[in-house]
Amino acid sequence: MANKDDKFKKVIAHAKEYGYVFQSSEIYDGLSAVYDYAQNGVELKKNIRDYWWKAMVQMNENIVGIDAAIFMHPTTWKASGHVDAFNDPLIDNKDSKKRYRADVLIEDYCAKIEGKIEKEVKKAAKRFGDAFNKEEFLSTNSRVLGYQENIHRILSRMAKSLEQEDLADVKALIEELGIADPMTGSKNWTDVKQFNLMFGTKLGASADNAMDLYLRPETAQGIFVNFANVQKTGRLKIPFGIAQTGKAFRNEIVARQFIFRMREFEQMEMQFFIKPGTQQKWYEHWKETRMKWHLSLGMGEDNYRFHDHEKLAHYADAAADIEFKFPFGFKELEGIHSRTDFDLKAHQEHSGKKLQFFDPEENKSYVPYVLETSIGLDRMFLAVFSNALIDETLEDGSIRTVLRLPAVLAPVKAAIFPLVKKDGLPDMAREIVEELKWDFNVIYDEKDAVGKRYRRQDAAGTPFCITVDHDTLEDHSVTIRYRDTMAQKRVKINALRDIIKQEVDVKFWLMKM
Repeated sequence: MANKDDKFKKVIAHAKEYGYVFQSSEIYDGLSAVYDYAQNGVELKKNIRDYWWKAMVQMNENIVGIDAAIFMHPTTWKASGHVDAFNDPLIDNKDSKKRYRADVLIEDYCAKIEGKIEKEVKKAAKRFGDAFNKEEFLSTNSRVLGYQENIHRILSRMAKSLEQEDLADVKALIEELGIADPMTGSKNWTDVKQFNLMFGTKLGASADNAMDLYLRPETAQGIFVNFANVQKTGRLKIPFGIAQTGKAFRNEIVARQFIFRMREFEQMEMQFFIKPGTQQKWYEHWKETRMKWHLSLGMGEDNYRFHDHEKLAHYADAAADIEFKFPFGFKELEGIHSRTDFDLKAHQEHSGKKLQFFDPEENKSYVPYVLETSIGLDRMFLAVFSNALIDETLEDGSIRTVLRLPAVLAPVKAAIFPLVKKDGLPDMAREIVEELKWDFNVIYDEKDAVGKRYRRQDAAGTPFCITVDHDTLEDHSVTIRYRDTMAQKRVKINALRDIIKQEVDVKFWLMKM
């Protein structure tokens, strides 16, 4: 566990040191679970958002985008079920006075069992060498099967209890498993209570006639209430999708794990409207399509897995998460949900406005079903960043810290160096910056020896370093260095644009899907 904690602490420290993520209002000692994206972080975040938008909207002629307001009419949240059912089960420890999510305590307990499975796999892999078949081992080893059965039993019971709102049994499960306060080891727990996560605010000039509003806890409802407007103005036929990225707000009592769970966060969601009865086909389609999008970034197939929900939300008939192996274990990165016709029916009922589609082939109107894909942009940022951060031992025994960001997402694509700060080399380097900045985000760097500059750019995640030397003035060639391999080659200045484009172009990456 210490190793995981150390890795995660290094991720957080590196994110600050290299201008990716700062604590919000840090000069005033910060605000818990609220973070600011710094000069490199804002670029990485934008590039992830653009990569999603291109794959989701630009590459699909039947998916369009919107940007709905954060404030919505309060009846929206009554219709969606958030006023009555948007709760987390919380439990307090009487000795430490710390508050926890009861379901997360149980999930963390199961994660420890998963850690035991991982240890068994590692031992067996070492014992059997090349002959080791991981899938066969996981499905036949009695100890592993026992662990898996135990996890399934615990999570099934928790899901059933939460579904039936049997909070006493959730507490009983925590006590039976001997789950202790992670901070103090105390097992002296209060009863489990439900806590609504929505932030309330008011709209109006005076307190007397102000309307009670909520900051939206998700972006999906802005899509549902605009269904008819978008469908009619876009003359869209079923099946079609509406995509949106934007801020959402949740009053997370136990927000933790850096930007993994925050009170103000950003979602990238797409609601796909389909004919009732076709949801299973589209559910499988979007599970496969979204996994391919993740894998196109080359962050390692072993770092992803599907997790089918034991407990379905009140609106769903199928749900799965794409989980990613963060430094603290496998956790949800994206959700794929078959939402049936719950949302449009609920808004139709509460608003009195028809939210239906007239199907000319069937010659009838119906309320479409919805297939949702929903990914946390901040979580995706953390997945990309934490996966990329590596300490690498070089041939000479020295350690190089390198941030191997997928080049398509890297904030800065190239750093241009003059070898020395004289003899016209800075002027030539500046000319190259001026030429390349029309196509890429590039920077000029002349401070320190070239070796130090290379290390600085490696740690910042820059895929290319371009050095201008005295020969450049004669032969119009420069040395280009590749971050991942540290290979260097001499190329003509007029070839730089094409070399960089080949590595960072969205098309090159998305074609892998």
